[in-house]
Amino acid sequence: MLTTMEDLLSVAYKEKFAVGSFNIANSEFVRAVIQTAEREKSPVILQIHPNEIELMGDEFAAYCVQAAHRASVPVVIHLDHGRDIDDVVRAIRNGFTSIMIDGSHLPYEENVELTKGAVKIAHAQHISVEGELGTIGNTGTSSESGMEEILYTDPEQAKDFVERTNVDTLAIAIGTSHGLYPKTMKPKLQIDRLSQIYERVNIPLVLHGGSDNSEDDIRESTKYGVGKINLSSEMKRAFFIKLRNTLNNNPNGYEPDALFPSSTEAAMAIISKKMHLFGSAGKADLYQVTQL
Repeated sequence: MLTTMEDLLSVAYKEKFAVGSFNIANSEFVRAVIQTAEREKSPVILQIHPNEIELMGDEFAAYCVQAAHRASVPVVIHLDHGRDIDDVVRAIRNGFTSIMIDGSHLPYEENVELTKGAVKIAHAQHISVEGELGTIGNTGTSSESGMEEILYTDPEQAKDFVERTNVDTLAIAIGTSHGLYPKTMKPKLQIDRLSQIYERVNIPLVLHGGSDNSEDDIRESTKYGVGKINLSSEMKRAFFIKLRNTLNNNPNGYEPDALFPSSTEAAMAIISKKMHLFGSAGKADLYQVTQL
Protein backbone atom coordinates (compact mmCIF):
# COMPACT_ATOMS: atom_id res chain seq x y z
CA MET A 1 0.00 0.00 0.00
CA LEU A 2 1.55 3.23 -1.13
CA THR A 3 1.33 5.98 1.48
CA THR A 4 2.96 9.24 2.55
CA MET A 5 5.85 9.69 4.95
CA GLU A 6 3.68 11.86 7.19
CA ASP A 7 1.16 9.05 7.64
CA LEU A 8 3.88 6.44 8.06
CA LEU A 9 5.96 8.27 10.65
CA SER A 10 3.12 9.77 12.67
CA VAL A 11 2.44 6.28 14.02
CA ALA A 12 6.12 5.43 14.49
CA TYR A 13 6.76 8.71 16.33
CA LYS A 14 3.82 8.17 18.67
CA GLU A 15 4.62 4.50 19.36
CA LYS A 16 8.41 5.09 19.61
CA PHE A 17 9.71 2.80 16.92
CA ALA A 18 11.60 3.57 13.71
CA VAL A 19 10.84 2.56 10.14
CA GLY A 20 13.73 1.32 8.02
CA SER A 21 14.47 3.30 4.88
CA PHE A 22 16.36 0.99 2.54
CA ASN A 23 18.32 2.23 -0.48
CA ILE A 24 17.33 0.25 -3.55
CA ALA A 25 19.30 0.26 -6.78
CA ASN A 26 17.69 -2.59 -8.73
CA SER A 27 14.66 -4.86 -8.79
CA GLU A 28 16.33 -7.48 -6.57
CA PHE A 29 16.53 -4.99 -3.70
CA VAL A 30 12.93 -3.84 -4.26
CA ARG A 31 11.80 -7.44 -4.00
CA ALA A 32 14.00 -8.13 -0.96
CA VAL A 33 12.70 -5.10 0.95
CA ILE A 34 9.00 -5.53 0.18
CA GLN A 35 8.92 -9.29 0.68
CA THR A 36 10.70 -8.96 4.01
CA ALA A 37 8.33 -6.19 5.10
CA GLU A 38 5.36 -8.40 4.24
CA ARG A 39 6.89 -11.38 6.02
CA GLU A 40 7.63 -9.28 9.13
CA LYS A 41 4.37 -7.29 8.90
CA SER A 42 6.39 -4.09 8.98
CA PRO A 43 5.88 -0.67 7.39
CA VAL A 44 8.81 0.19 5.15
CA ILE A 45 10.42 2.91 3.04
CA LEU A 46 11.88 2.36 -0.43
CA GLN A 47 14.63 4.96 -0.69
CA ILE A 48 16.20 6.01 -3.98
CA HIS A 49 19.27 8.24 -4.22
CA PRO A 50 19.77 10.51 -7.27
CA ASN A 51 22.78 8.32 -8.19
CA GLU A 52 20.44 5.32 -8.28
CA ILE A 53 17.89 7.17 -10.40
CA GLU A 54 20.64 8.04 -12.88
CA LEU A 55 21.70 4.38 -12.94
CA MET A 56 18.23 2.90 -13.42
CA GLY A 57 16.23 5.68 -15.09
CA ASP A 58 12.73 7.02 -14.49
CA GLU A 59 11.21 3.69 -15.55
CA PHE A 60 12.63 2.15 -12.39
CA ALA A 61 10.66 4.64 -10.30
CA ALA A 62 7.47 3.54 -12.07
CA TYR A 63 8.31 -0.08 -11.23
CA CYS A 64 8.76 0.86 -7.55
CA VAL A 65 5.44 2.71 -7.46
CA GLN A 66 3.66 -0.33 -8.87
CA ALA A 67 5.39 -2.64 -6.39
CA ALA A 68 4.38 -0.36 -3.51
CA HIS A 69 0.75 -0.31 -4.63
CA ARG A 70 0.68 -4.11 -4.65
CA ALA A 71 2.32 -4.54 -1.24
CA SER A 72 0.20 -5.71 1.69
CA VAL A 73 1.98 -3.36 4.13
CA PRO A 74 2.39 0.46 4.15
CA VAL A 75 5.18 1.58 1.79
CA VAL A 76 6.66 5.03 1.15
CA ILE A 77 8.85 5.88 -1.86
CA HIS A 78 11.40 8.46 -0.79
CA LEU A 79 14.00 10.58 -2.58
CA ASP A 80 17.27 10.35 -0.66
CA HIS A 81 19.60 13.38 -0.62
CA GLY A 82 17.94 15.48 -3.28
CA ARG A 83 20.58 17.98 -4.34
CA ASP A 84 18.42 20.74 -5.77
CA ILE A 85 14.90 21.67 -6.83
CA ASP A 86 15.30 19.78 -10.12
CA ASP A 87 15.78 16.53 -8.16
CA VAL A 88 12.67 17.33 -6.12
CA VAL A 89 10.51 18.02 -9.17
CA ARG A 90 11.75 14.88 -10.93
CA ALA A 91 10.91 12.73 -7.91
CA ILE A 92 7.41 14.19 -7.59
CA ARG A 93 6.73 13.64 -11.28
CA ASN A 94 7.89 10.03 -10.86
CA GLY A 95 5.35 9.36 -8.13
CA PHE A 96 7.51 9.56 -5.01
CA THR A 97 5.48 10.20 -1.85
CA SER A 98 8.33 11.79 0.11
CA ILE A 99 11.41 13.79 -0.78
CA MET A 100 14.58 14.87 0.97
CA ILE A 101 16.29 18.12 0.13
CA ASP A 102 19.85 18.17 1.44
CA GLY A 103 21.24 21.65 1.97
CA SER A 104 23.38 20.58 4.93
CA HIS A 105 26.60 21.44 3.07
CA LEU A 106 25.44 25.04 2.56
CA PRO A 107 25.70 27.98 4.94
CA TYR A 108 22.78 27.89 7.38
CA GLU A 109 20.65 30.63 5.79
CA GLU A 110 21.10 29.11 2.33
CA ASN A 111 20.05 25.72 3.69
CA VAL A 112 16.93 27.33 5.15
CA GLU A 113 16.02 29.00 1.84
CA LEU A 114 16.64 25.89 -0.27
CA THR A 115 14.59 23.77 2.10
CA LYS A 116 11.73 26.31 2.20
CA GLY A 117 11.61 26.24 -1.60
CA ALA A 118 11.41 22.44 -1.67
CA VAL A 119 8.69 22.45 0.99
CA LYS A 120 6.60 24.95 -0.98
CA ILE A 121 6.68 22.77 -4.08
CA ALA A 122 6.23 19.41 -2.35
CA HIS A 123 3.48 20.42 0.08
CA ALA A 124 1.44 21.77 -2.84
CA GLN A 125 1.36 18.15 -4.07
CA HIS A 126 0.77 16.68 -0.57
CA ILE A 127 4.31 15.27 -0.55
CA SER A 128 6.30 15.03 2.71
CA VAL A 129 9.69 16.74 3.01
CA GLU A 130 12.82 15.75 4.94
CA GLY A 131 15.46 18.39 5.58
CA GLU A 132 18.94 17.97 7.02
CA LEU A 133 20.82 20.04 9.56
CA GLY A 134 24.41 19.20 10.41
CA THR A 135 26.62 16.91 8.35
CA ILE A 136 27.15 13.22 8.93
CA GLY A 137 30.45 11.51 8.28
CA ASN A 138 31.63 9.44 5.35
CA THR A 139 33.63 6.26 5.95
CA GLY A 140 34.86 6.26 2.36
CA THR A 141 32.90 3.11 1.51
CA SER A 142 29.73 4.75 0.18
CA SER A 143 28.86 6.65 -3.00
CA GLU A 144 26.55 8.90 -0.96
CA SER A 145 27.54 12.28 0.38
CA GLY A 146 29.20 12.84 3.75
CA MET A 147 31.97 14.86 5.32
CA GLU A 148 35.33 13.77 6.70
CA GLU A 149 34.50 15.72 9.86
CA ILE A 150 31.02 15.50 11.36
CA LEU A 151 29.27 18.81 12.02
CA TYR A 152 26.89 17.94 14.86
CA THR A 153 23.36 19.30 14.86
CA ASP A 154 22.83 22.18 17.30
CA PRO A 155 19.56 21.66 19.23
CA GLU A 156 18.56 25.34 19.27
CA GLN A 157 19.34 25.71 15.59
CA ALA A 158 17.25 22.60 14.88
CA LYS A 159 14.25 24.28 16.52
CA ASP A 160 14.75 27.41 14.42
CA PHE A 161 15.23 25.38 11.23
CA VAL A 162 12.03 23.38 11.67
CA GLU A 163 9.96 26.46 12.53
CA ARG A 164 11.22 28.43 9.53
CA THR A 165 11.15 25.68 6.89
CA ASN A 166 8.04 23.71 7.94
CA VAL A 167 9.72 20.38 7.11
CA ASP A 168 7.92 17.17 8.07
CA THR A 169 11.03 15.28 9.21
CA LEU A 170 14.56 16.31 10.10
CA ALA A 171 17.79 14.39 9.46
CA ILE A 172 20.24 15.12 12.25
CA ALA A 173 23.95 14.55 12.83
CA ILE A 174 24.70 12.86 16.16
CA GLY A 175 27.66 10.65 15.19
CA THR A 176 26.69 8.39 12.29
CA SER A 177 28.47 8.11 8.92
CA HIS A 178 27.52 6.88 5.47
CA GLY A 179 28.99 3.51 4.55
CA LEU A 180 30.63 0.70 6.52
CA TYR A 181 32.95 1.53 9.38
CA PRO A 182 36.57 0.32 9.14
CA LYS A 183 37.91 -1.52 12.17
CA THR A 184 39.72 1.64 13.30
CA MET A 185 36.41 3.55 13.64
CA LYS A 186 34.05 2.90 16.55
CA PRO A 187 30.87 4.92 16.09
CA LYS A 188 29.18 6.29 19.19
CA LEU A 189 25.93 8.18 18.97
CA GLN A 190 25.49 11.31 21.07
CA ILE A 191 22.23 10.37 22.74
CA ASP A 192 22.41 13.40 25.04
CA ARG A 193 22.46 15.68 21.99
CA LEU A 194 19.58 13.70 20.48
CA SER A 195 17.49 14.11 23.64
CA GLN A 196 18.06 17.88 23.57
CA ILE A 197 16.91 18.05 19.94
CA TYR A 198 13.88 15.91 20.80
CA GLU A 199 12.89 18.34 23.56
CA ARG A 200 12.87 21.24 21.10
CA VAL A 201 11.56 19.67 17.89
CA ASN A 202 8.14 18.04 17.64
CA ILE A 203 8.54 16.18 14.34
CA PRO A 204 10.07 12.76 13.59
CA LEU A 205 13.87 12.71 13.43
CA VAL A 206 15.97 10.76 10.95
CA LEU A 207 19.27 8.90 11.33
CA HIS A 208 21.36 8.58 8.17
CA GLY A 209 24.19 6.04 8.10
CA GLY A 210 22.35 3.26 9.93
CA SER A 211 24.86 0.52 9.06
CA ASP A 212 27.31 -0.90 11.60
CA ASN A 213 26.16 1.16 14.59
CA SER A 214 25.76 -0.19 18.11
CA GLU A 215 22.42 -1.96 18.51
CA ASP A 216 22.04 -0.41 21.96
CA ASP A 217 22.52 3.08 20.50
CA ILE A 218 19.96 2.39 17.78
CA ARG A 219 17.37 1.12 20.26
CA GLU A 220 17.99 4.09 22.53
CA SER A 221 17.57 6.56 19.67
CA THR A 222 13.97 5.50 19.05
CA LYS A 223 13.09 6.72 22.56
CA TYR A 224 13.97 10.27 21.51
CA GLY A 225 11.99 10.88 18.35
CA VAL A 226 13.95 8.92 15.73
CA GLY A 227 11.24 7.54 13.46
CA LYS A 228 13.24 6.80 10.31
CA ILE A 229 16.62 5.07 10.03
CA ASN A 230 18.43 4.83 6.70
CA LEU A 231 20.09 1.54 5.81
CA SER A 232 22.04 0.74 2.67
CA SER A 233 25.58 -0.59 3.01
CA GLU A 234 24.97 -3.58 5.30
CA MET A 235 22.18 -4.85 3.06
CA LYS A 236 24.18 -4.40 -0.13
CA ARG A 237 27.29 -5.96 1.43
CA ALA A 238 25.35 -9.12 2.33
CA PHE A 239 23.90 -9.34 -1.17
CA PHE A 240 27.16 -8.96 -3.05
CA ILE A 241 29.29 -11.11 -0.73
CA LYS A 242 26.84 -13.94 -1.35
CA LEU A 243 26.81 -13.23 -5.08
CA ARG A 244 30.62 -13.35 -5.23
CA ASN A 245 30.62 -16.67 -3.40
CA THR A 246 28.01 -18.04 -5.79
CA LEU A 247 30.04 -16.94 -8.81
CA ASN A 248 33.23 -18.40 -7.35
CA ASN A 249 31.49 -21.75 -6.95
CA ASN A 250 29.91 -21.50 -10.39
CA PRO A 251 32.29 -19.39 -12.53
CA ASN A 252 30.44 -20.22 -15.72
CA GLY A 253 27.04 -19.27 -14.35
CA TYR A 254 25.15 -16.46 -16.04
CA GLU A 255 21.43 -17.02 -15.51
CA PRO A 256 19.93 -14.49 -13.06
CA ASP A 257 17.40 -17.00 -11.76
CA ALA A 258 20.30 -19.22 -10.67
CA LEU A 259 22.62 -16.50 -9.34
CA PHE A 260 20.38 -14.00 -7.57
CA PRO A 261 17.98 -15.91 -5.26
CA SER A 262 20.58 -16.80 -2.62
CA SER A 263 21.91 -13.21 -2.68
CA THR A 264 18.40 -11.86 -2.25
CA GLU A 265 17.90 -14.14 0.75
CA ALA A 266 21.14 -12.85 2.27
CA ALA A 267 19.93 -9.27 1.92
CA MET A 268 16.54 -10.20 3.34
CA ALA A 269 18.20 -11.62 6.47
CA ILE A 270 19.79 -8.22 7.15
CA ILE A 271 16.56 -6.36 6.42
CA SER A 272 14.63 -8.63 8.79
CA LYS A 273 17.20 -8.16 11.55
CA LYS A 274 17.00 -4.37 11.17
CA MET A 275 13.20 -4.32 11.25
CA HIS A 276 13.28 -6.11 14.58
CA LEU A 277 16.05 -3.84 15.86
CA PHE A 278 14.20 -0.68 14.80
CA GLY A 279 10.99 -2.00 16.38
CA SER A 280 8.86 -1.88 13.22
CA ALA A 281 8.31 -5.65 12.89
CA GLY A 282 4.69 -6.52 13.60
CA LYS A 283 3.57 -2.87 13.49
CA ALA A 284 1.82 -2.84 10.09
CA ASP A 285 -1.51 -3.57 11.77
CA LEU A 286 -1.32 -0.20 13.57
CA TYR A 287 -1.97 1.59 10.28
CA GLN A 288 -5.25 2.51 8.65
CA VAL A 289 -3.89 3.28 5.20
CA THR A 290 -5.93 4.65 2.34
CA GLN A 291 -4.29 3.56 -0.92
CA LEU A 292 -2.97 6.55 -2.88
